[in-house]
Amino acid sequence: MTRAVPTRSATVRRHGAFVVVLVAILAVWNNIVVPQVPDSTASYVGVNGAASAVLVVAARWTGLTWAELGLGRRRLWAGLQWGGACFAAVALAFTVAVTVPALRPLLTDARTADLTAGDVAAEVLVRIPLGTVLWEEVAFRGVLLAALARVLPLRRAVAAAAIVFGVWHVRPTLSGLEANDLVDAAWLRTLAVLGVCTFTAAAGALLCWLRLRSGSLLAPALLHLATNTLGTVAATAAHRLG
Repeated sequence: MTRAVPTRSATVRRHGAFVVVLVAILAVWNNIVVPQVPDSTASYVGVNGAASAVLVVAARWTGLTWAELGLGRRRLWAGLQWGGACFAAVALAFTVAVTVPALRPLLTDARTADLTAGDVAAEVLVRIPLGTVLWEEVAFRGVLLAALARVLPLRRAVAAAAIVFGVWHVRPTLSGLEANDLVDAAWLRTLAVLGVCTFTAAAGALLCWLRLRSGSLLAPALLHLATNTLGTVAATAAHRLG
């Protein structure tokens, strides 16, 4: 008895259904689910790490390959080269910003003002790389981009992944505005959220391009890691230096 081979239309429907479910999950995860997680590094890393693993298993179950996910070994060196260059560029930019007194106010963030050296170490060595970068890169530049590319032309897939990444940042933007007491009026908050989410969507498109250009998820992960970890260190240093 021969095994039935799925038709292209059946494959597209399967991946389309996976995309719809995935987009729905990602749209609410960072805005609704994460705020319910206990505010500790262990909980944050544990929940997001588990979600990363589940997402990869689900992606493989739907037929996405390691190469499509950016996790193929053959492109690892290319990812390291591209990502390493981006990491160095971000490090240089933050170094200049911290060194030049006129630029330091651009780095200040009230959320880092009271961090101790231990707090900063926990952020840059554990919480950000394992709880934020790993999860977001697997979710957006890995699984979501690969699944979208199965059902949409590549440019549209990148645009869709970038838009969802922008929506992902609604709650963090509101939290940042509140922590830094930047705006009071509701319309200004709305405008600020739209602006930041548009910017993060553009950043998401850049990260997708880097993933596709290098062929490896390591490249956008290193750029993402640089901006978040070095940004935290730079913001803390800006507060200390005044």
